[in-house]
Amino acid sequence: MTLILVLFAIGIFLLALEVIVPGGVLGIVGGLSLLGGVLVAFDRFGPGGGAWALAAGLLVTAIALYLEFVLLPRSRLAQALSLTATVEGRSQPPVADASLKGQSGVAVTTLAPTGIVECEGRRYEAFSRSGLIAAGAPVEVTAVETFRILVIPAQTTTSSS
Repeated sequence: MTLILVLFAIGIFLLALEVIVPGGVLGIVGGLSLLGGVLVAFDRFGPGGGAWALAAGLLVTAIALYLEFVLLPRSRLAQALSLTATVEGRSQPPVADASLKGQSGVAVTTLAPTGIVECEGRRYEAFSRSGLIAAGAPVEVTAVETFRILVIPAQTTTSSS
C-alpha cells in the first residue's frame, strides 16, 4: 500500500509541477508514476483494488488538466506572467513594389553589384546594372523585381556658366 501511495504522491506532485513548469517531461513522468501506482494496485489488490486506483488516477489527471488548461490561464498569476506586448519590428527589408520605378534614392552600402538602397525613407535590397556604385551615391530605380530593385547611378545635371 505504501508503494502505491508513494507512486501516486510523486505522480500528483509532478503533474502539479507541470502546471507551473510547462514542457511536458514532468507531466509524462508524473503520468507514468500514476500508471505505475495503478499497476502495483492491480498486482497487490486484484481487479477491485486496481479499478479503484485507476479511477483515482484518472480523476487526478483530469483535475490536473482542467487546472492547467482552463483555470490557470484565467488566473491573476497567469496574467502577471504572460507576455502581452507584440514585436512590431521586421527582420527582412520590405518587398519593393512597382511604384518605385523611376524614383531616386541613395546607396546605403556599396553596390558591388548588390547592396542596400534607401528610397522614400525605406531601405531595399538593390542590384546595380552598371557595376560598382559607392555608398552615399545617388541612384535611380530602373526596374522592380520580386525581392529587389534594379538601379543605375542617378544622372546629375551640372550647370555650365
